[in-house]
Amino acid sequence: MKPPSKQPIAEKLPRLRLRITAAAENHIRSGHPWVFADSVREQNRDAKPGELAVIFDRKDKFLAAGLFDPDSPIRVRVLHAGKPQALDVAWWTARLDAAVCRRDGLFEARTTGYRLINGESDGWPGLVLDRYGATFVLKLYTAAWLPRLNEIVVLIRERLLPERIVLRLSRNIQRTAESFGRGRHDGEILCGPELTESVVFLENGIRFEADVLRGQKTGFFLDQRENRREAGELARGREMLNAFSFSGGFSLYAARGGAKSVTDLDLSPHALAAAQRNFQLNSADPAIAGCSHECVQADAFDWLAGGDARRFGLIVLDPPSLAKREAERAGAIRAYTRLAESGIRRLAPDGLLLACSCSAHVSAEEFFGAVRQAAVNSGRRFVELKTTRHAPDHPATFKEADYLKGIFLKFKSLKAVS
Repeated sequence: MKPPSKQPIAEKLPRLRLRITAAAENHIRSGHPWVFADSVREQNRDAKPGELAVIFDRKDKFLAAGLFDPDSPIRVRVLHAGKPQALDVAWWTARLDAAVCRRDGLFEARTTGYRLINGESDGWPGLVLDRYGATFVLKLYTAAWLPRLNEIVVLIRERLLPERIVLRLSRNIQRTAESFGRGRHDGEILCGPELTESVVFLENGIRFEADVLRGQKTGFFLDQRENRREAGELARGREMLNAFSFSGGFSLYAARGGAKSVTDLDLSPHALAAAQRNFQLNSADPAIAGCSHECVQADAFDWLAGGDARRFGLIVLDPPSLAKREAERAGAIRAYTRLAESGIRRLAPDGLLLACSCSAHVSAEEFFGAVRQAAVNSGRRFVELKTTRHAPDHPATFKEADYLKGIFLKFKSLKAVS
């Protein structure tokens, strides 16, 4: 990598001083990266998004520094806690290098799509950086990064040498970004050549397209890489159903793994069209080309609970988040149980089920418990093969970041337990 630029990461900002509640102080000392608005007891002046807030404890000693966002319930996203430290170019460069080094050795040349920075868990709160081949996607979840965007892009270019950087913005900050400076917008090319179509990257040797300009998340669900690989290794000789299929990731792994057939089930015609394109991208692979691929456009909940009599040897249930807020948690747990029950009814004898959840408000214990209960309710004998959590390039170092769960079950027969 090239040496860092002499350009400062941001202009020196006026000191913004905060004092917070005792409980919030304890949370910061325990490593939590957020200070909520209702935890701020004192603030010496008004401040704009992105100003560096310095937090002092009850004894007037330095506690932490972070990015201030006056329009967010998360008022401060902590960058550094402990002893005072200058957040200069060298500090930012070391912070980026540390995130990149955590990925060293995780991927070979057959994988060119992965996460380089996973927000708070890599010390970059509210910021994600994904790689898709030579195209990098920078996604912001807080307007606090907007004043530093140009400097961050310079740092990424100098340290990582991408061909192109695309900006993606969380919906809640898009209006703010449009009015910031000369204006920023979701899907903006921050550097590099223009882009008129999806980019293609490799994942364990399989080619996928990523709609980095308009697609969900940063263009693809990179966090399910390990679960896709596991499912592919279990698919040989089976007919596979991929419910909530998106662009067919699980199906391509199953096809390469020797599945007899794969069925993509999704409500979105655009997702199913992307799945068909991904199969075409891999048509040179004999196993993928030889596997029967069907697309079904329907609501997965309704279709699974409906009258179709087909049975499958492998079913993947990977719905979008069913609890986007705490108030939806109980309903989501019930929905996960019903969904798993519907999936199990569609399993052939000796069938395999992979059920996943990306709902952060539903704990791993609650989700696994819901799926296990559905298996018990089925009256079929089953064995739990394994549970899975976050991929190594998607670390989760605090509770709110802990969202991804997967559970593999193998069913033994259709005979009810007496």
